[in-house]
Amino acid sequence: MKKKIAIVSNLSWNLYNFRLSLMNAMRDAGYEVIAIAPYDKYSQKIIDAGFEFHDIKMNAQGINPIEDIKTTYAFYKLFKRISPDVLCQYTIKPNIYGSFVANILNIKMINNIAGLGTLFIKDGLITKIAKILYKVSQSKADRVFFQNRDDFNFFTNKGIVSAQKCDILPGSGVDTNRFRPQYKEESEKIRFLLIARMIWEKGIAEYVEAAREIKKIYPNVEFCLLGFLDVENPGAITRNEMNHWVEEGVINYLGVSDKVDEVIQSADCVVLPSYYREGTPKTLLESGSCGKPIITTDNVGCRDVVDHGVNGFICEPRSSDDLKLKVEMFLALTHKERVEMGRKSREKMKREFDEKLVINKYLDLLTQQQQDQSQKPVFLSQRLSKA
Repeated sequence: MKKKIAIVSNLSWNLYNFRLSLMNAMRDAGYEVIAIAPYDKYSQKIIDAGFEFHDIKMNAQGINPIEDIKTTYAFYKLFKRISPDVLCQYTIKPNIYGSFVANILNIKMINNIAGLGTLFIKDGLITKIAKILYKVSQSKADRVFFQNRDDFNFFTNKGIVSAQKCDILPGSGVDTNRFRPQYKEESEKIRFLLIARMIWEKGIAEYVEAAREIKKIYPNVEFCLLGFLDVENPGAITRNEMNHWVEEGVINYLGVSDKVDEVIQSADCVVLPSYYREGTPKTLLESGSCGKPIITTDNVGCRDVVDHGVNGFICEPRSSDDLKLKVEMFLALTHKERVEMGRKSREKMKREFDEKLVINKYLDLLTQQQQDQSQKPVFLSQRLSKA
């Protein structure tokens, strides 16, 4: 009988864009794979890909305790009904409330803490409560994956979770076959691109201000934004604010796209001046895999993607002046130097962030769990070939 694995997240969009390769690999390895997330337009894409899908009500950004109790009860009813052998959980609410339920129902769980988000930028009361919830919920997890060394150290040094049950992944990994370099002719117009949810913590204000100053000196430079507007987040940028920047002539807003690889190919350099508590930004991995130079901040998760001066530049968080300086450093490069910087990006992504590394760690762990059902799994990760 096939082992049943449930993949749980707070958005179907997240599952479809970040976890589909892993889900396919698990299915190919002989597991029955079930997707669980709130229903949105990407849910049908998951169903069309041949996966069983279950809708669950969840406010991804809310902090209403009544809503969270309802979400926890919804997890209980669903997990009890479908009876998975293993839960692979992503994002804060599945990681916390799904883990509470999995412990009650004695379901094995592999949790992935893919960045800490806005919640951990300031150490307020809500952050203190979140730390307690994480500590209680993760104590029963079979494995807790982190996407960068900073988050691993944060959780283990503060005693939130035992280091013995933790491991570090190279972000969510990147499909280096899909995201690959394409030839781009040299042009007088230089295009910078920022891909993210449109929230202030992604460094949008710093990007806009740097663009405003740069365009006074370099009129042939274009600054683009791609990503969701009016998201459910206290730091969301409004459509009126975006329209103002567009009308000012500072920003070209590209909306959203399911073909992000094609948009990346149109850029000369990808920028993410984030001070959000990132995991490892997927957009930077995809951009690097496409052979694009990167400008990002000396921030958790972001700094791991760039070797300063080799495949891009690292700037100070929350500093439009330093971001402007790094943009000018890029503009001062010759076309040949920019191409070489992009080539180094591609090499780094293949070497350090290929999604096969992530998939193999999951498959290794699942194999070990099957081999020893009588005790907590001891993680083995030797099968890291990129074949």
